[in-house]
Amino acid sequence: MKQNFTVRQGALDGVEAFLSVARHRNFRKAATELKVTPSAMSQAIRTLEARIGAALFTRTTRSVGLTEAGERFLSRAGPAFEELVAASEVARDLGQRPTGLLRLSVPPSVVPILLEPLIASFCQAYPEIELEIVASGELVDLAAEGFDAGIRPGEFVAADMIAVRLTPPLPFVVVGSPDYLRQRNVPQRIEDLRSHACLRMRRSNGSIAPWPFVDGNKSVEAIVSGPLIAHDYPTLLGAAMQGAGLAQVPQPLASVPVADGRLQEALRSFAVTLPGLFLYYPGKRQVLPKLRAFIDHVRHRGDAEARA
Repeated sequence: MKQNFTVRQGALDGVEAFLSVARHRNFRKAATELKVTPSAMSQAIRTLEARIGAALFTRTTRSVGLTEAGERFLSRAGPAFEELVAASEVARDLGQRPTGLLRLSVPPSVVPILLEPLIASFCQAYPEIELEIVASGELVDLAAEGFDAGIRPGEFVAADMIAVRLTPPLPFVVVGSPDYLRQRNVPQRIEDLRSHACLRMRRSNGSIAPWPFVDGNKSVEAIVSGPLIAHDYPTLLGAAMQGAGLAQVPQPLASVPVADGRLQEALRSFAVTLPGLFLYYPGKRQVLPKLRAFIDHVRHRGDAEARA
């Protein structure tokens, strides 16, 4: 037999009043506790008894007692009401200060570019927040998968999301190891890539991404070929450092190996600049303090690096 679990409208009305009277065994003291008039307290109890269909209190001019129905109601309603109060306090706490579990969906390439440098400082600054980072190239449904927010390049953020810029626009650069570039001519033009081993990215929709460039005022997408297809930029970068070929990656990801000589840039004058990284979340709702804390922390670190 199918059960109906629908909560009747107003099913909790009068329960707090009942519990207060049961605790004090006095309508006037209960009214004082809840800051209502004694007549309002009596009316709340009468309405509750009428809705339940049983008398909950025995009343005399000298005392107030519980009926058997009242005793049974108290044994179940008391703990349940305490749980509701506790649940409200927990939810209110999440809405008032940075605490709780913060789940972020991010592409793997974002972790070394943006998150690794600030994870430790964020966790130290907000010890009551549990930060969970799920690195995946898939574009997930944030609400359905239980994420607070996602981080993606701006061109992949849906129009119905609230988007918060986390980085400036990002140049995409072509890099290769010094050994690889010594063995082959350093490409001077986009067309020169035809004779190079180009390490490619497979998108989440299954297609292989072309390499974007700008040539003057014109956008160019180069169809390249090579020995490796990967699903994330760190894999492409690592293969390029090992001499497997050229890779096109976000400039911040390549900045350290370029600076220490493990990689060299090529075709810099043709480098395209993409919108940058954005944190996004479903709109039309309050930003919880835990998410606001993360946004502010990322921005503060970015401002500090810009000043340096």
